[in-house]
Amino acid sequence: MQRNADNPPKATAPADVEFAPRNSIEQVEEGNELAPKFDRDGLISCITCDAQSGDVLMLGYMNAEALARTIETGEAHYWSRSRQVLWHKGATSGLTQQVEDMLIDDDQDAVWLRVRVAGSGASCHVGYRSCFYRRVPVGAQQQQGRALIFTEAEKTFDPLEVYGDVPNPTIL
Repeated sequence: MQRNADNPPKATAPADVEFAPRNSIEQVEEGNELAPKFDRDGLISCITCDAQSGDVLMLGYMNAEALARTIETGEAHYWSRSRQVLWHKGATSGLTQQVEDMLIDDDQDAVWLRVRVAGSGASCHVGYRSCFYRRVPVGAQQQQGRALIFTEAEKTFDPLEVYGDVPNPTIL
């Protein structure tokens, strides 16, 4: 599925999963129907945490198809904004994310996944366990220096061995 600024991915799900229409605030906030609110690009934010430790592993985005595939398969799927494709997390690396729990926030515009990661347990394409592997100094810490502080001492895998010649998804 290709997307550009003039043609955003449609917020429709595969036939196997149906999302409810958003009819009222009460229905969205207090009801028992899944009625996700996708942004103008057809995406919804997704926070992904380790099911056992609770550590945040990554922040991703889902379009309707990714959300539906995650619900259908029990494995995390995302929309890659950099590659503009549906992305089954771990399909290339083997580090799939098995969903233990999926939650939706109060106004249904953000998803929270609690997952078990296969293999080394890493979720970051850079090789670290979490995509949040650096701390930004704030307050008094910031006054001592502005350099980012690494929170993970070493990588859990070598990205060159896992991905080989696959282009890096980071966009400058």
